Amino acid sequence: MSQETEQNRDVPQYFDDAVHSMSHAAVRTGISVGDIRPPRNLAPLSHAVGLEVLHPELDPDTDHVPEFALDHGGDAFGRLILLHDPASDEGWDGAKMRLVAYIQADMDASLASDPLLPDVAWDWLTEELDSPTSPYTNLGGTVTSTASVRYGEIGGPPRAFQIEMRASWTATGTDLSGHVQAFARVLANVAGLPPEGITSIGTHSHGASGATSAG
Repeated sequence: MSQETEQNRDVPQYFDDAVHSMSHAAVRTGISVGDIRPPRNLAPLSHAVGLEVLHPELDPDTDHVPEFALDHGGDAFGRLILLHDPASDEGWDGAKMRLVAYIQADMDASLASDPLLPDVAWDWLTEELDSPTSPYTNLGGTVTSTASVRYGEIGGPPRAFQIEMRASWTATGTDLSGHVQAFARVLANVAGLPPEGITSIGTHSHGASGATSAG
């Protein structure tokens, strides 16, 4: 059942089915996924999963995904939120459920300053969602590249660069496992993970090209 059921409302079976498919989706290696608390007041019913790029110090077998992954040593994370509202607006294409996605990842300076970065990141999303296992309509969103400069007595690097992606779409079905898997692949691309079965040689920057060998 959803983690958010305001005022003990009746939960439709199709929403429960969608939640179950999200919570049991198997994603690619290098990414952890687990249920997290959904944002409040976005819809009468909601459910969310959090995804994070794994680091050597993290246990790949754990079920726990930090709700704010960057505060726990991660440098790339995402959230995929399922909303249910019987009185949905036109942007939901007449459906009662809508998926809302968010990704945040650290970038190096050279990539963050590339004017094509937002277009490339958005292409990753559309290409992954075009898979037969994640049919959708009414996709929309934004991609933002940001730079932060630290002053005074504050920890962290003097300059930091991040990319943020916010998107939403309407799934044309209740099996959302394919959508979670597609979203995980987008996160892997944004974070610069090599394709499954490929091992990086040397330092691998986010999204940067580098030497690889078949693993």
